[in-house]
Amino acid sequence: MGRTDLTPEQWAKLEPEWPGNSRHGHAYKPHLPVINGILWRLKTGAPWRDIPERYGPWETCWDRFTRWSRDGTWKRVLVALQVKEDAQGKIDWDGASLDSTSCKAHRAAVGARKQPAKLEKRGTQR
Repeated sequence: MGRTDLTPEQWAKLEPEWPGNSRHGHAYKPHLPVINGILWRLKTGAPWRDIPERYGPWETCWDRFTRWSRDGTWKRVLVALQVKEDAQGKIDWDGASLDSTSCKAHRAAVGARKQPAKLEKRGTQR
């Protein structure tokens, strides 16, 4: 088990929330290794093709991540877990906050010229 892999306790909470097999196409491979591969990729920031073989083919991880992003599965799982944990009193909503701090950067910080551009002389007289 890698550092980014779900523990058996975490998986026990998550397992019922994932979609089952559809009537079309072939059956899903088990979700646990694929989700662990997705988590590994998100944690490390590595390219999809570098997902270790223990998680299965990288194409499977990418396909499921993309498909579930498009159809809202990730959001449904998050909401379902929040509802369960909130019902048990495990979420402190008063302690949650959003920070919208912004920092003003000098124009040179984004690649602009440090010195103002010199006016070109194109036959205009001042």
